Amino acid sequence: MENRDWFILQELYQHKNITKAAQSLYISQPALTKRIRQIEKEFGVQIVHRGRRGVHFTPQGEYLVKCADEMLLRLRKIKEHVWNMDRNVTGSLRLGVSNYFARYKLPGILKRFKDEYPDVEFKVFTGWSADVYKMVYNQDVHVGFVRGNYQWRDQKQLLFEETICIASKNKIAIEDLPLLPRIEYETDHLLKALIDNWWAENYSQPPSIGMEVDKADTCREMVLSGLGYAILPSFILSGRDDLFTIHLTDQEGNPLLRKSWMFYHQESLELKIVNAFVRFLENLDLQDSHSC
Repeated sequence: MENRDWFILQELYQHKNITKAAQSLYISQPALTKRIRQIEKEFGVQIVHRGRRGVHFTPQGEYLVKCADEMLLRLRKIKEHVWNMDRNVTGSLRLGVSNYFARYKLPGILKRFKDEYPDVEFKVFTGWSADVYKMVYNQDVHVGFVRGNYQWRDQKQLLFEETICIASKNKIAIEDLPLLPRIEYETDHLLKALIDNWWAENYSQPPSIGMEVDKADTCREMVLSGLGYAILPSFILSGRDDLFTIHLTDQEGNPLLRKSWMFYHQESLELKIVNAFVRFLENLDLQDSHSC
């Protein structure tokens, strides 16, 4: 077995489709099929069945996929240990980052860190905060940036806080919200729950949804066009002085806050590259002006 064979098994198991796995691996479909046959020949067993609905793994194939995860994790840790033996901070830093943090914050952070440690490389994986949480938990990444109050029992650092705002092109009254068209957007379940709970505490009727979009920044642009109001984190509204905004408060008058965190495992600090990055973030002020 070559190292690439373990990657092939992982990708094929994830996609359950020869064509999609080949595209993900940047190889031709015949080349992938040939390599799978070579693996089967080496072990003397059939590892996959091909049917109309895609690829199905045999019990032997399932076992090899599990071994692939273990082998690649072991290989990665060996590489990291070798890099860690160097006196300089070097190697590849694996980061899991929530979508909007990746877009608005991460480029500046990585630029400054790269200026200080030029031999460092980055592998960045983006997704919803819930996805990033799983990446850190499973040690698929060294450090994760998540938005929201996720329960994390290992090491964490609060990066900044933001308020939740009502945003509208024109001035509106908060008591009129149930009668006004609201623009909804896809977001993580913690933020949705926070907004839904606030609504239930303040109104006896559901919101009037006039439009649904896939992203918060698309939602913001629709608000700017006067198509309705939205309830958004102030992070998304930063620098938009042309919008009318009201920050939300709870029953005691405290602002509703959404926190952004850095999560990592204590044992990861044994790697110089992770230790340097965490210390770098501890001395970096990411709290912009997010008040509405």
